[in-house]
Amino acid sequence: MKIISTNIGKPTSFIWNGKEETTGIYKTPTGKPIYLTKNDVINDEVSNRLNHGGYYKACYIFSAEQYPYWKQLYPDLDWSWGMFGENLTVSGFDETAVYLGDIYKVGETLVQISQYREPCYKFGYKFGTQHVIKQFIQHGFGGTYLSILEDGYVDVNDEFILVERPENSISVADLFQLVFAKDKNQELLKIAASSKAIPPKKRFLLSSYIK
Repeated sequence: MKIISTNIGKPTSFIWNGKEETTGIYKTPTGKPIYLTKNDVINDEVSNRLNHGGYYKACYIFSAEQYPYWKQLYPDLDWSWGMFGENLTVSGFDETAVYLGDIYKVGETLVQISQYREPCYKFGYKFGTQHVIKQFIQHGFGGTYLSILEDGYVDVNDEFILVERPENSISVADLFQLVFAKDKNQELLKIAASSKAIPPKKRFLLSSYIK
């Protein structure tokens, strides 16, 4: 896993249901290192602190290998790295082989694989259709948020070096699919609900599905 683009968003306003809103989802490549803190990425717009940023959502990463699939579906969009609102576009990011709670050294930082992404209407607005949210969930590769255990700079070509992996965990892909599945795998559910890499509120929600 290697960073191929560091992306930052500026506040962008748009009209939704007759009301002006602001979003930080419009991220573009910086061409330079960015600094990750335990709450967010320095100089990156976080418009809604209730649902974005914070310890369990300090930084969002997305796989470069997923871009061709979406470019084929939406060829008329203005494509660049950061299109999915990710701070780090990462090559070699196989979501079936990266696990919840994994700890990686990358650049100056120490990061932990944290919670899943829940796409919202702002993502749909950027793509020009709310239908993309359903497509995103069905495709099953939603990237992942990181918790930042040690602050620092990261830059293009920095590699993710695995430091520690929990004994009992599930992959990023399994977690994403589990959250949105109607018939949830009970074994995977128990593992996810007990992972401290996920915020307590989300662990409580997942545990409510355990039969």
